[in-house]
Amino acid sequence: MKEVMTLFKEQVSSLGIIFRISRYEDQASYQSHYLGLMWEYLYPLIQIAIYWLVFGVGLKHGQPLNGVSYLPWMVIGISPWFFMNRSTLDASKSIYQRVNMVAKMKFPVSALPTIKVVSNLSSFWTMMVFSIFIGLLNGVYPKVAWFQWLYYFFAMICLLVALGIFNSCISVLVRDYHILLQSVMRMLFYVSGVLFNFVTPSFPAPFVHLLELNPYYYIVNGFRESFLGTGWFWQHPLLTLEFWAFVFFVLLLGSHLHYKFRSRFVDLI
Repeated sequence: MKEVMTLFKEQVSSLGIIFRISRYEDQASYQSHYLGLMWEYLYPLIQIAIYWLVFGVGLKHGQPLNGVSYLPWMVIGISPWFFMNRSTLDASKSIYQRVNMVAKMKFPVSALPTIKVVSNLSSFWTMMVFSIFIGLLNGVYPKVAWFQWLYYFFAMICLLVALGIFNSCISVLVRDYHILLQSVMRMLFYVSGVLFNFVTPSFPAPFVHLLELNPYYYIVNGFRESFLGTGWFWQHPLLTLEFWAFVFFVLLLGSHLHYKFRSRFVDLI
């Protein structure tokens, strides 16, 4: 627990430089491209168009889900998924990409995964505005439940920071881990409720609960319940407890590994 508190203090004390570096990385990533930062927003929009044509028009023939058109239902869920997927993968390789730089500076290595999470927020906000716009065009209007997204946003950031600390350390210790993580994230895309609603009577209850244990599903479903007004987080006490238990466990384990091996990161890389 002491290591978790130390990690938290390092994150808070480094907030200023975390936001400054994240803005710099956003600009540096696309400076050699003609459209520049526009690709930060164009790529997910192109992906959404492809998924909607394949799954919404092709497979489902435009049929609504839970009384809502498939397009807004999908977009509201896929927006946090894009953010979580990219942040998870970027954070996992943050230490072995930049540890040589921070080794020469008075800067906590534990802030590197958080920088990657923060740097992806700009595209996340754009996607959420796009989701709301698509929802309004399809009859999804503001409700009191919309305020609930603040809780799920906080839960999402906690999950990504915890996973970032853990994955970034393991990626240094086992260099093949990042490649494995990419494959796992591709699989999780299809079992996180992003494109399909598996909480139906046709699915066996034990199988459904097993899929609900996925923390990414908890966030995706939470954003949908918030913007579609179909439920509240306190209506799922077991899932909420399981989610936060997972986040705390990953943060505890990740913090322990981080501080155990941090002095050897440069040598290991």
